[in-house]
Amino acid sequence: MKLTELTAISPIDGRYFEKTEILSSIFSEFGLIKYRVLIEVKWLQDMADNIGIKEVSSFSQEATKFLDDIVTNFSLIDAQEVKMIEHTINHDVKAVEYFLKDKIKGNSELEAVSEFFHFACTSEDINNLSYALMLLEGRNIMLTKMRELLSFIAKLAENNVSVPMLSRTHGQTASPSTVGKEMANFAYRLKRQIEQLESVKIMGKFNGSVGNFNAHICAYPDLDWQYISQNFIESFGVNYAMYTTQIEPHDYIAEYFHSINRFNTVLIDFCRDIWGYVSLGYFKQKTITGEVGSSTMPHKVNPIDFENGEGNLGIANAINMYLADKLAISRWQRDLSDSTILRNLGVSCAHCLVAYASIVKGIGKLQSNKAKLTQDLDNSWEVLAEPIQTVMRRYGIENPYEKLKDLTRGKTINAQVLVEFVKDLDIPDEAKITLFKLTPMTYTGDAQKLAKAIKQLI
Repeated sequence: MKLTELTAISPIDGRYFEKTEILSSIFSEFGLIKYRVLIEVKWLQDMADNIGIKEVSSFSQEATKFLDDIVTNFSLIDAQEVKMIEHTINHDVKAVEYFLKDKIKGNSELEAVSEFFHFACTSEDINNLSYALMLLEGRNIMLTKMRELLSFIAKLAENNVSVPMLSRTHGQTASPSTVGKEMANFAYRLKRQIEQLESVKIMGKFNGSVGNFNAHICAYPDLDWQYISQNFIESFGVNYAMYTTQIEPHDYIAEYFHSINRFNTVLIDFCRDIWGYVSLGYFKQKTITGEVGSSTMPHKVNPIDFENGEGNLGIANAINMYLADKLAISRWQRDLSDSTILRNLGVSCAHCLVAYASIVKGIGKLQSNKAKLTQDLDNSWEVLAEPIQTVMRRYGIENPYEKLKDLTRGKTINAQVLVEFVKDLDIPDEAKITLFKLTPMTYTGDAQKLAKAIKQLI
């Protein structure tokens, strides 16, 4: 069967492709070949710019443009040509070298130095930088989507700054907060994890078959190959890895995916909380004309966007964990077990994008249900036991906690019960007046202030 959205085995290339297509040109086989071509071409140009390599003279403007055009105009047809060569020789990186040598035929200036394609390189020099560029470009997309999601959650906080909400600790009624403050908690946590991903240093090596520049020094012993390698790597916006075996050790890849996992884990927490708040009736979901919530129950408006988000975040995190655990391990100076795994770097990122899009969609449907929130608060006057016993402590009343425990624990409490209790306390009148005015709807501490502040923090 021809590959289509209906025949794709993976849902990220099928059902969800509309949400993941943005990653296709980066993390696909096409993307990998495209980056390999870029590295090979730039390395040849670097040789030409190096006055210590007299066998490769500086390129003319025409030759430079010819090479640049190969990179700029690299197409699916070009990638298919590389794959055809690979099918013959059974080596994916060498196929790129042969493709480039064929591509420059007819240009005498470049043909004269064609053997300096892939000069002193091992395949892993080309591959590790290609994957580094993948992760660099992919991170820009991931961060854009993460920040977009963060802004939706921050807006949810902003729109509900002063909407009081009954908290629940251990699933039981607890001191009130505001809906805005609880959303601000997630916004702050997510912002920290975005910063962690931003700070990961993407690393690269370009030092030959076992990381010692053996062949380089044999050919040109007077050149500072560490300096040349570092400048070449850094020209791509990648950080120089001085100590490696044949492969860049991939520790940064573990850091990269661990940071995504932490962001995703906070989001799973968010999805489950929102799911719970919808279940409690704290949030209503806007209905969309024509949509069906259940195949048999016409009334249903399910929180499916948050459930979809949770599921995709879970599978992304599972893949990320394996990538982080496996890729930092390689037998001796190199084994090939990382090769097939590295081809999956975009899989978890794609599941992340599906999740982020679903959650953004779900947030767009949410409306705080103030009537239900107020009703729950008004049925929970026992939460004022905390401030009353705390004020009693201030004024030296004996056993305040125990007295409030006897009054409220496991009992139905209303405003009148608390008024009668406070009325008989031996505390100043102004303290009593403050407690008389207190309600579950107003006992929210600094929640509003904290919710408002998140706008400046993110």
